[in-house]
Amino acid sequence: MDVDEEGRAGTGVTTGALARKLGISPTTLRSWDRRYGLGPAARIEGHHRRWTVEDVAMVQEMCRLTAQGLPPAEAARAAKTWAAEYRAPAPRPAAASPGPLPEPPTPSPSPDPPSADVPPPADWRRRCRGLARAAVRMDAEAVHEQITAAVESYGLVTAWEEVLTPTLRSVGRKWESSEDRYVEVEHLLSWQVSAALRSAYARGVTLNGTGDGRPVLLACLPGEHHTLPLEALTAALAEHGQRVLMLGGSVPVESLEATVRRTAPAAVALWSQSRGTADLPLCRHLMSIRWGIHGARTRSHVLLCGPGWGRRWDPGLLRPRGLGEAVRILLSAGRLGDDGPLTAEGHEAESA
Repeated sequence: MDVDEEGRAGTGVTTGALARKLGISPTTLRSWDRRYGLGPAARIEGHHRRWTVEDVAMVQEMCRLTAQGLPPAEAARAAKTWAAEYRAPAPRPAAASPGPLPEPPTPSPSPDPPSADVPPPADWRRRCRGLARAAVRMDAEAVHEQITAAVESYGLVTAWEEVLTPTLRSVGRKWESSEDRYVEVEHLLSWQVSAALRSAYARGVTLNGTGDGRPVLLACLPGEHHTLPLEALTAALAEHGQRVLMLGGSVPVESLEATVRRTAPAAVALWSQSRGTADLPLCRHLMSIRWGIHGARTRSHVLLCGPGWGRRWDPGLLRPRGLGEAVRILLSAGRLGDDGPLTAEGHEAESA
């Protein structure tokens, strides 16, 4: 018997069973009860607390609202108001089979999509808080819903730059400052983000095809395993129908060189998260590789992506500032297909 069936049978469910269903800890449930009065409506002396189906629905509403970014106290008030409105006025007979609970109304304090009088930055921060809270609760379904809603509301590039990246950084800082206590939270969030990005890539290929021009090549440098930024870039390019060769993390030097010679990409984007993996000599070498018939030989544009490059720069090496600029540069490279000057504005890059 699952949680819902046990609750409808009249016996109610224990705090531990409810916590497992919601993907949160029993301590969180007890804290919500103590702080906000968000506990079982009926209590029996000398027995473990039992949560009825209406109690479960109230706590589910609390989880839904906090996942949308509402502060816990405000979410608790809204969940209790909703529960009080729809809670049955008298206990049902044991044989009665209650109908489905009404859908909870959309909370007015945090509309989705944001209303015109709510500045986008405030809405971005709200979504970041909601996504982080869902990840800390290990609520995979809520994390997936929040990521999907952000991408649908703002588009992939804005969602990545204003919601997903800040949340990933926030969770990463929490992990680093807590002696690895939250590593599972970071892994859950990263996996869900990766799944959403790959799904967006698949949709882009299905809707727009891959085009007939030269591809762009994306890869992490040897020793570099942070692939999420390049996954976001891959998905964004696919939305525009640009052919992409995504090689993933820690690609050996020999493989990078061989792929450039075999596929003649219009551009190569290399990701470095830390200074230890940034390799300027390799970038210069890849940029020097030429192919084509005599008198019309050409080469690939090379982009230095990621914080590992710092402020280092070479003439001819492009340094995009963020996902949006990288997308514009690579789309231009795919259209031009030559080794002429190229930046987002059509001029050679000068610095990071």
